[in-house]
Amino acid sequence: MAERVIPEPQRRRRRPTKQGTVLSEQVIVDTALRLVGLHGAEALTVRRLGAALGADPSAVYRYFRNTDDLLLALTDELVGHAQRGWRPTGDWRADLRDIGLRIHAAYQAHPQAAMLAAHRTTGRDHETRAVEAILGVLRTAGFPDPEAVRIYHALVDQGLAFAALDAAAAAMPAPARAADRDVWRARYAHLDPQTHPNIAATAPLLAADMRRSGYPFALDLLLEAIAARLPDRGAEQEHPQG
Repeated sequence: MAERVIPEPQRRRRRPTKQGTVLSEQVIVDTALRLVGLHGAEALTVRRLGAALGADPSAVYRYFRNTDDLLLALTDELVGHAQRGWRPTGDWRADLRDIGLRIHAAYQAHPQAAMLAAHRTTGRDHETRAVEAILGVLRTAGFPDPEAVRIYHALVDQGLAFAALDAAAAAMPAPARAADRDVWRARYAHLDPQTHPNIAATAPLLAADMRRSGYPFALDLLLEAIAARLPDRGAEQEHPQG
C-alpha cells in the first residue's frame, strides 16, 4: 500500500458498506486481525480487506496511511487485549507476573498476528498505557528510575520474545507441530547413556516439559532476579518484621 493520506475531515465514512457495516478504525483492525489469523501475513492487503469489509479497498485509506500503519494498529490491539481487566494489586511482583502472562496469552490467542507484531513499537494508546502501568508498578515498588527502565526493558523483551517463539510454534501446521514434539520421545529418549548420559537421565522429563511453554518459569526466574535488586531488600532480610 503506497503512502496516501486522506485529509482528516474526509476520513470518516458514515455510509454502510455492502454488508451493512459502518466502517471505523476498530472495524478495520478487527477484520484485519481475523484475516491474518485465517490466512497469515499475506492477508494484510487493501484488496483482501476491502473484500472482507464489503467496501471499496480505497476506503481503508481513510483510516490508515499504509499497511504498516494498519499493522501498528493491529499490534496495539493485541496490547489492548492483554490489558483488559487488569488492575494493580499493590504487590509489585504479582502485578508484573500477571502483566507478563497476559501479554503472552494475548499473543498466543492470535499467533499469526503475533509473528508480525511482537517486535513492533506503536506509540499508540494501548501501548503507552501498558508502558505507564509497568513503570508505575516498578517505581511504586521503590526501584530508582534508571533501574526501573532497565527492568521494564528486560521484562517486556522477555515476554515478547517468548510470545513470538510460542506463536511461531502454534502457527505451524498441526502435523509439523506434532512431529517436533515427538522428537523428544522418539529421538532423545533413545540416545545411548554412554554417549549422552545427561540426556538419558532426564529424557522423560525433557519429553514432558518441552511440550509446554518455558515462559512462566522464565518469568519467575526473572522476577526472582528483579526482587534481589530491590533497594533495602538486604536490610529487610536482616531485620524482618514481626
